[in-house]
Amino acid sequence: MISRRKFVTGSLAALAVPVVGAKLVTQERGRVRLRPAASNSTASTLAIGLVNNTGSDTVYAYVTGLAIDNNNALMLLEADGQTPYYPSSPSGTNQPVPVNCAIPLNASGGAAKPITIPHLAGARIWFSIGSPLTFQLNPGPALVEPSVTNPSDPNINTQWDFAEFTYNDAQLFANISMVDFACIPIGLSLTDSSGGQQTAAGLPNGGLDTICAGLTSQANADGQGWDQLIVTSGGQNLRALSPTNGIVMNSSLFSGYYDGYVNQVYSMYSSATLSVDTQASYGTVTGQVSGGALTFSGVGSFGPPAAADIFGCNSGPFNPAGMSAEMLAILPRLAAAFNRSTLLIDSSQPDGENPADYYANATTNHYARIVHATSQDHRGYAFPYDDVAPTGGADQSGAVSSGSPSLLTITLGSVH
Repeated sequence: MISRRKFVTGSLAALAVPVVGAKLVTQERGRVRLRPAASNSTASTLAIGLVNNTGSDTVYAYVTGLAIDNNNALMLLEADGQTPYYPSSPSGTNQPVPVNCAIPLNASGGAAKPITIPHLAGARIWFSIGSPLTFQLNPGPALVEPSVTNPSDPNINTQWDFAEFTYNDAQLFANISMVDFACIPIGLSLTDSSGGQQTAAGLPNGGLDTICAGLTSQANADGQGWDQLIVTSGGQNLRALSPTNGIVMNSSLFSGYYDGYVNQVYSMYSSATLSVDTQASYGTVTGQVSGGALTFSGVGSFGPPAAADIFGCNSGPFNPAGMSAEMLAILPRLAAAFNRSTLLIDSSQPDGENPADYYANATTNHYARIVHATSQDHRGYAFPYDDVAPTGGADQSGAVSSGSPSLLTITLGSVH
């Protein structure tokens, strides 16, 4: 069943991949994805090409994940882009990684840098511009990853970003993500063994500046702290934090922001009925507000969420801990509807949802709205459940997947 989990800072965690009906459920960093299950077995390794279109000749890549064919051991790829490195558990915390795992990309505009990965779960390909990243090890071993919310993090003033993927014996699933922040334009192109291609175009060059201008404009329009999501360094935009990470930095940010909208929703569904297609064996379930909670009879209920609950999708009434499998099927679809602010105009979720109607309410996740508007194909995770869509509907998540992948190309800087 659909589930999501919080990842503990400074560690990589594994999650089993169950099969639900005809769907394969995968999860990376708490973002849940549904794709048709593949029946064939993939090759033990996959070729990836890393293209540098950033305008800088000093760009590094890092690959981290859990080696599926090696008992899910923590793995980094060495600087040659070919050799897996399995760190030992250090004796203390925050120990340096003893092997060079910074893969230098070719000069901007040059040929793709070829690397090879084994089967990996919960994996990321990280990129930095101008200087290498610092990773550290804790006992376990556990990987201490770069953080955009820790002011003392050694990477805090470095321009860095990542793409996410899982490559197992059934399929490759990769996506671009701006759930945590937006920074470097990253695009994906996947070629399968039959020559078929899928793409996720990502942000254009200058996309970060466009996002930051949009956040400033929104702050001027509604008086909310959207501009506080902008992080600068040396007078230049460095990254735009998601509202969730903005709240980490300032706990009062967006306090009460969604209250009026939530009150309208709960008032509406005190008499109207909300239908949620679980897109699973539970079918479509219906709920109404009773006793101040949105109640799905015989299943469970959701109290009114606060802004932080909506943006993060995993706290307050959206905390998945202890939820039944059926509630865990409702949660992503309800959380997505709140982020997109479509509950007042559509009482059947997510059936019939049209991306043109997303974020149209004055109270909405404007960070997600601006990210999608800026992205070249309007796709890319901007909140944790941004993959929710009507069955057969338009993808919002910026994902590519195949049961027979032959080459994944990741482009830094605009693909156009």
